[in-house]
This record gives sequence, C-alpha cells and structure tokens, in this order.
Amino acid sequence: MTKLKNLIHGRETYIADFGPGFVMKRPLPTFGDDARAEWLQKQHRTKEVIDAIYNVGNPRYNIPRMHFIKDDEFQLLEERAPGSPLTAELYKTLSRRQRYEIIDGLAAFLVDMNESKPIQQIEPHQIKHDLKFERLNKFVENKMQNWFNVNEIKYLSKICEKINKFEYNTRLAWSHCDLNSGNVLYDPETSTLSFIDFAEANYNFIYRDIFSPLPIELDIYKPVYETYCKLHNDKLYSMPSIKNDNLREIMKYRIIVTLLKRIIKASDDLRANPKNEKSINNNLNKIKFIQEQVATIQNIEKQFSK
Repeated sequence: MTKLKNLIHGRETYIADFGPGFVMKRPLPTFGDDARAEWLQKQHRTKEVIDAIYNVGNPRYNIPRMHFIKDDEFQLLEERAPGSPLTAELYKTLSRRQRYEIIDGLAAFLVDMNESKPIQQIEPHQIKHDLKFERLNKFVENKMQNWFNVNEIKYLSKICEKINKFEYNTRLAWSHCDLNSGNVLYDPETSTLSFIDFAEANYNFIYRDIFSPLPIELDIYKPVYETYCKLHNDKLYSMPSIKNDNLREIMKYRIIVTLLKRIIKASDDLRANPKNEKSINNNLNKIKFIQEQVATIQNIEKQFSK
C-alpha cells in the first residue's frame, strides 16, 4: 500500500500530496466496511462525471482528471487543480481580461454541464425547497426575539412569506450542484479556471447553478447569465432575456435564498444562555453577521425594484 505524506482530511476523505501536480485520496480510517464501499461507489460515480465533462474538450476551462481508482486498496489518484479558491478577494485583484475569461469560462462550463445529458421539460418549482425553510421559520418565529428587535423580526418574517409563495417555471438539467469558491480554482499566472468536486453532480433546476453562490459572491451573475444565453443551444431550450421581469424575480429570490442559507447556518450557533465569554462573543459575532445579511437582502430588494 502506498505511503502518503502531508495528510489532511475532510468529512469522508484523507487527501495527500503525491508527486508534482497529483493528490492521493482514501476514505477515513474510522470508516467501516459499508461506509468504505459507499465511498468507493461515490468515487466511481464521480470519475464518470469528470470523464464526461473532460471529454467535451472545451479549452475555456480545466477539469482535473481522476486517473485511476484502486478498489482493493480504497484509493484514487487525482490531478491537483492549479491556483487558489476563486474568492471575491482574489477576483478583485485580477485584470479586466482575466475577469472576462472567468465569466466566459464559467458560462461555458455551465452550458456544457447542462447539455451533456438530456434537458427535461418545463415545470413549476417552489424556491422554498432550495433551503431548510422550516428551520428558518422556527428561528424567526421562536428564537429571533432573543437577540433582534421587532423591526428586524418583522422584516425577516415578510421575507419568509415571500419565499414561501414564490414559484417559477424552470427545467431540470445536468448540473454540478455545488458551485462555491472552494470548488472553483483560478491560477492568475496561467489564467487557468478549474472546476473540482463533482460528487454532488445530478439533475437540478437550471437556474440553481447559473445563480449559485460563486457568481453571486463575485457579483458576476448577470454577465454569466448573458454569456450563457449566447453559448447555449437554442434548439434544446430557450432562455429569457436578462431584462425579462420574471427572470429578474428569479434572480432576486435566488440571491436572497443564498443569503438566507447563511442566516440559517449562523442561527444554529446562537446560544440562548451563553455560559462563558467565548460563547458570548460568538453570539455577538453571529448576531452582527445575521444583521449584515438582512441588510444585504434589503439592498437586493431595493436594487431589483428599480
């Protein structure tokens, strides 16, 4: 069995450097036989997704290959993506040309993913299903009063009502399903845009990836959408204009859902009766963070009302 160095690990996998430009992955040693078998099955499925999108051969972006999987040793060898996570901080340091290439590459990747398997028919979709809506409601109705004023509670309650009612027509398309800055890397020296971690790839409603956390964080969701519309195959499916009122509503609520997910995560860490200074400071930080998200939602509503 190959000896690994510089081990780091996530929720399921140990990752180690394996020569220049490669990493070796294994399941956590705490996994039992069933968990290891499930891990292995997930890696084979992921390799199929990676191979399919890699074989499209689009030069606008990079897909690091998974070179082999050793079933008997529960390990795999994967290319390391060059560069760093594509955060808003990194994006701001890039040249105008590099920013354009990122928008173009992201849109091209989304089109290639969506069109790599048959596009489904249009159907209604309730946006509340895109987040843990019941948890959000419980926080607003039962817990928020412990830390926030009446106006803040009323406003977030109104947002919940709007989210609960909002429905739009869309279609299922083959998607990455986890497009955040940790899964999209960029190397400024070579202008290489890489997409990784295809473990969640599945059919999903088409606007989910287009207006996902990454383009929202970088504030490039509009040019990404416009570029997507230029690149996709009109014969397979049509996309509304960026100025379309229904699309503007979809964009607005997709952004709000992203912000609400942050609020839900932060609210889970709030403690009604903090026991020590560390817990008190944690509460204060989470309250400030939630207030910032609420203020951003207010700004988004104003922006889209113009």
